[in-house]
Amino acid sequence: MSETQFVDAAVRAARLAGAVLQEWADKFTVKHKSHAADLVTEADLAAQNVIYDALHGQFADHGFLGEEGLQHDGGASAYRWVIDPLDGTSNYVHGYPAYAVSIGLEHQDELIAGVIFDPNQDEMFTAAKGQGAALNGKPLQVSDTDQLSKSMLVASFPPGVQRDGPEIARFLNVLPQAQTIHRTGSAALNLAYIAAGRMEGYWSTSLKPWDMAAGVLIVREAGGQVTACNGQPWVLEDADLLVTNGTAIHAELIELLT
Repeated sequence: MSETQFVDAAVRAARLAGAVLQEWADKFTVKHKSHAADLVTEADLAAQNVIYDALHGQFADHGFLGEEGLQHDGGASAYRWVIDPLDGTSNYVHGYPAYAVSIGLEHQDELIAGVIFDPNQDEMFTAAKGQGAALNGKPLQVSDTDQLSKSMLVASFPPGVQRDGPEIARFLNVLPQAQTIHRTGSAALNLAYIAAGRMEGYWSTSLKPWDMAAGVLIVREAGGQVTACNGQPWVLEDADLLVTNGTAIHAELIELLT
């Protein structure tokens, strides 16, 4: 099966999951805030289950790794789906419309297909290795901004970040040099937006494989650059990520972040 066919299967699964999330979102009212953790776990699991059912039904021999405890060994298969059914949990709970479904596919440890779906905006970001990236079927290209002073950046902090933590120090190093730095609460959308040319750079040292798998491929296929924050090669199983549009700002950010 071709990478494009894998993408098509992921798109269908992502839309199913998006519909589940939107259905569950109506249950997050003010009076239910005390039960938000339970509700979001149910929503997360329900979305992950529809993704797994849709993809496993087509690719029964593939491996699976998902945020909500999903780990299925594909046996002899060299394929593994890496799934985040709800990226942007805090946003979701608060009714802030910045969350997404993220589905990536590896073959022999190489990313070959990726889909990020924003059900609020009905935006489907897709990529197949060597075939470029797209948003709702239209080609994507990173921005050509090559100055930090003109760049919109985004950063992620880990839960429980402390005021004297290294994440804050890195943030303050970059802050005076950038036009602006955002914290959106969704790693998947951060990556999708860099691919779409809406932002120029993103870094984090607290991500999981399912936060990054689809988005990294989408950024690469849109012409962006992906490394660890110190400039070393990026590894899916490591939490360290620096993504930019691939211009001179990448080297500048490495210097500021290390």
